[in-house]
Amino acid sequence: MAVISPSELTRLQSTLRRLLGSADLTVNPPARVGHTVELAVKGEVIGTVHRDDDEGEISYAIHITVLEEDLPPA
Repeated sequence: MAVISPSELTRLQSTLRRLLGSADLTVNPPARVGHTVELAVKGEVIGTVHRDDDEGEISYAIHITVLEEDLPPA
């Protein structure tokens, strides 16, 4: 797993806030070395962020989890 620097976290958070239209979105550094970077909205973790460095081309993949219990009734 590639480490995401504090500068990258800040830049990624700014970009995601702009793209997704939510100032409440935060990109949280891992609690401990080797843990994942978390994506949260209003403090609730909604997913994880992973960094990929493929021959010098850096990209970020975001995995968002939505629990069925959080969906409105059918």
